[in-house]
Amino acid sequence: MNAKPLRALALVMPLALAACASEPTGYHTLLAPQAVPDRLPVAAPAYQFEMQQVRMPVQVDQPQLVVRQGQGSLAILENERWSGPLADEFHDALTQRLEQRLGTRDIAGLPRTPGVPVLSLRADVRRFDTVVGQYALVDVVWSLSLTDTTTKQRNHLTCSTLLQQPTTGGLNELVLAHQQLIDRLASTIAGTVSHWVTTPSSGCPSAAPGAA
Repeated sequence: MNAKPLRALALVMPLALAACASEPTGYHTLLAPQAVPDRLPVAAPAYQFEMQQVRMPVQVDQPQLVVRQGQGSLAILENERWSGPLADEFHDALTQRLEQRLGTRDIAGLPRTPGVPVLSLRADVRRFDTVVGQYALVDVVWSLSLTDTTTKQRNHLTCSTLLQQPTTGGLNELVLAHQQLIDRLASTIAGTVSHWVTTPSSGCPSAAPGAA
């Protein structure tokens, strides 16, 4: 057997493997660039805001981006990843937008001011769909809890929001679409809070036309 072809093959194989291994990994985030809000609140709210945990479907709560293909299949994109756990990404992005709209900071893990009610928010993401060239979609059940720190009286409200954002682009456009969905969700929650904390009977917002 001629040894030259074997030596050539031995040289080519590591190069081919290195080429495969060197495919760059893209990292994505749901956090939007921090911007000055268009309209600042007139006064600080009469409550403290606490953002609780976000629950994410296990199918998509992966380091890699998970995209839907057809009606019943998912694809895990090994070289396209979130910059952090998806549940944390969603939590931090929603917190960022709510702090901006409510005009107060998240006090989770921080000392509370005695005598000031605490407004807590918990979000349960039921669906987080990413369909390349078509749309991004989120279906979120979110719960508000307002606790009087003096009397310990507590009011609850649980609502659901289904939002869809069409897109014809690739992954970067889809990530941007998800950022926009979180912005719309924060707007819906903040609008509900502004009425509910003063009028608990106001209840959940009605579904907006074209929400999904």
